[in-house]
Amino acid sequence: MNNALLCITSAEYVKDYILRLTFNTGEVLLVDFTPLMQKGICRKLQDIDYFKSFRLDPFTVDWNNEIGFAPERLYELGEVA
Repeated sequence: MNNALLCITSAEYVKDYILRLTFNTGEVLLVDFTPLMQKGICRKLQDIDYFKSFRLDPFTVDWNNEIGFAPERLYELGEVA
């Protein structure tokens, strides 16, 4: 990864709490959000229908302008698809 701003360019629901994320680096990673939904407002993601309602903002995945994660954090959590 270089010093360019890391962004998510596409996101696809896979199963359970896993999304397939494509980054502007061209890398495609599977991210399991389970560890991220254990505290605070992020617990809302435990509702699978709410989890599936994500959208892309200009940089990352977003849930109703309430919950979003830095692309760098999601990149760290990701595993090669």
